[in-house]
Amino acid sequence: MKLKSSFQFEISLPQRFSLLWNFFKGFLFLSMVLRIVFMLWQKDEVSWNLITVLRTLATGAFFDSAVAGFAAFPGILYLLLLPNRYSGSLLDKIVVYFFFSLTVLVLVFVFFAEITFWEEFRTRFNFIAVDYLIYTHEVVRNIQESYPLPYLILGVAAITLLIVFLFKKRGIFAATFAGKASVKQKLSLFISAFLILSFYVGFIKNNQAEWSSNRYNNEISKAGIYSFFAEFRNNQMKYTQFYTAIDTKKAFETVRNEIAEPDSRFIKGGTSIRREITDSLPSEARPNVVFILMESMSASFMKEFGNEKGITPNMDKLAQQSLFFTNLYATGTRTVRGMEAVTLCILPTPGQSIVKRPDNQNLYTVSNVFQEKGYQNSFFYGGDGYFDNMNCYFGGNGFTIYDRGRGSVLSDKIKTERHNIEDSEVTFENAWGICDENIYDKMLQVADEHFASKKPFFNFVMTTSNHRPYTYPEGKIDIPSGKNRDGAVKYADYALGQMLEKAKTKPWFKNTVFVIIADHCASSAGKDEIDVANYHIPAFIYNLPAQAPEKVLQQCSQIDLFPTLFAMLRWNYRSNFFGKNALGRTYTERAYVGTYRKLAYMKKNKALILSDQKQQALYDWNKKTNELMPVPMDNAFLEEAISGYQAADYLFTNKLLKE
Repeated sequence: MKLKSSFQFEISLPQRFSLLWNFFKGFLFLSMVLRIVFMLWQKDEVSWNLITVLRTLATGAFFDSAVAGFAAFPGILYLLLLPNRYSGSLLDKIVVYFFFSLTVLVLVFVFFAEITFWEEFRTRFNFIAVDYLIYTHEVVRNIQESYPLPYLILGVAAITLLIVFLFKKRGIFAATFAGKASVKQKLSLFISAFLILSFYVGFIKNNQAEWSSNRYNNEISKAGIYSFFAEFRNNQMKYTQFYTAIDTKKAFETVRNEIAEPDSRFIKGGTSIRREITDSLPSEARPNVVFILMESMSASFMKEFGNEKGITPNMDKLAQQSLFFTNLYATGTRTVRGMEAVTLCILPTPGQSIVKRPDNQNLYTVSNVFQEKGYQNSFFYGGDGYFDNMNCYFGGNGFTIYDRGRGSVLSDKIKTERHNIEDSEVTFENAWGICDENIYDKMLQVADEHFASKKPFFNFVMTTSNHRPYTYPEGKIDIPSGKNRDGAVKYADYALGQMLEKAKTKPWFKNTVFVIIADHCASSAGKDEIDVANYHIPAFIYNLPAQAPEKVLQQCSQIDLFPTLFAMLRWNYRSNFFGKNALGRTYTERAYVGTYRKLAYMKKNKALILSDQKQQALYDWNKKTNELMPVPMDNAFLEEAISGYQAADYLFTNKLLKE
């Protein structure tokens, strides 16, 4: 029997395979429609060169064919195993209708999910989607609060029913149930599909879709489901396996030369960066330290950097009263990457953040420095700290936990206290946790308790309000809750201002330093491999003893924040950190930024990007236009970049970040 396709050519297949063939064609068609939608969505960023467009669509069809094949494979196996005498039977019809409808339902849902994921991240499914599969409670609540879920469910169901109806009306089901196929034909189809899919599994990697210099064309070339499972398989990446490497001893020699300072002395040689840092002045200041890691707070939201919306009045005021870092960059695009950077003062190693990796307890973090000075360390989070492995990481590295866990428990391996934030302490809560005002109030309460017991404290607060669904208590600011990102930013700024005003009434305020920084920007997507401007974040050190307000113009990184603070406090301490005092005489301006797979090393207007598949590229970065222009490789610059990332990965992999 010859089945005529909508593409106007004929292919010889038994009628029994009619449903499979039409499913395959239909999936490719809908996937292509989605791909074109994404291209039109980013019409100002994608490359519209004819050859580039054709290659984008062709590459997409190649990956879509794999997804369609994997989705159809259970049906191919079913046809192989079901004897011909049962073809068209009641059992056959029930099984085929049910599993076809279920498959279509899942795929339609995935198409909807891809659209919402693209809206948020401007990318196909990646490791973030893998994480979200694990933390279903927060994600489901976020979807419920961000989108009209009943209408989405009805839409998915309606489209599924429409597709089933169209297949039935066109006689595809009837042909499938009426047709027969020989064992030879069934076996040939099964073996062919098995070999083709094995080829995809064994030889086709998701990053092979990244053929263009335009990141948007690369992402649109991918298939969302294929990307999802590729990231699921490759949750961690060993540096030397995927990236250009040099001799390990040479890498550490380069790193040690870069981080060496006049007031530091290395304790060990070889593959170690442990050192003693001493201050020439005899006395140390030991104020309390309140550290605020603000969710998704891009520098571009502030008036200081050109924003005219007036959504950060408190931070704009703080910029004039603090040690204000005007040229500081986040190491990554996720909260856990920011947490890793500020606590371990380490470069972003490829793959998942150390916060989420196994065996990440008892590391040498800034917590150890504070503990050695007699501080009580506490971590405050308005949601359930199980999310993103935060409780495991902070609890396993010297912090007492205050979160909204309500029943979740810490591992027996973690010997720390954990306190639930009670319902009576909460005035507003959404999918991600309690509002910023509530978590600040909890922190202030605990600070009072530590002050009463005459213990210096280091309080680490992770905020949550500046996150989709952008909801917060009504009546606090002039933008209605749940409207947009601007409202969430303005509320987060308002809550910060309220906390500082309350803190000023406390007896411990005069002896307390407030360190405030963003975890990452609100968005990191752009047409280039690394969108540098979307890593620019604000940072403040406020109320520092005997420190006049000053703007720090040096290009620096999240990893430099605490080393700078410790230097300002004149602390002697042991360091295992890559970060340096950004105000030091020998400080060299530079920053490290990255994604899950791309690692960048910046020096002022130069950016070197290391990619998996052992590739690298050097660019001139135009800060005004945020454009990267390729330039010839500088081998010395390349060696510096490789050395830092290779050494950081080596230290964690070989358990040399331990206390």
